[in-house]
Amino acid sequence: MDKKKGDENTYAVHPEYKHKFRPGPAREIIRDVLQSKLEKATYSMETTSVLTKQVADDIKDRLKDLNLPRYKILVQVSIGEQKGQGVRMGNRCFWDSDTDSYASETYSNESLFCVATAYGVYLY
Repeated sequence: MDKKKGDENTYAVHPEYKHKFRPGPAREIIRDVLQSKLEKATYSMETTSVLTKQVADDIKDRLKDLNLPRYKILVQVSIGEQKGQGVRMGNRCFWDSDTDSYASETYSNESLFCVATAYGVYLY
């Protein structure tokens, strides 16, 4: 029975240095997607849920193109109406700070604001 190289167990408990999730490049990808998708968008309660899903899927697809083996990529996007209010968002995660990380970026125009966060969690 032939085993493919990809099917073999690696028993790796840490990613190689060049394959770590890095917040800098991830933040640039998030910024590019937010700028391109939301630049001409206006807030509408009916269409914002679809727009939120599109933005999250685009960010996730672009981050997967970084080819980080054994990383689970999670993306959270929140879009709200811009009315001059203040918004605070927070998160808590239980993870290994040596291998896991996150990147977050905000965007706003006259009509809406958006907060997008991407998490890279290494699977042991």
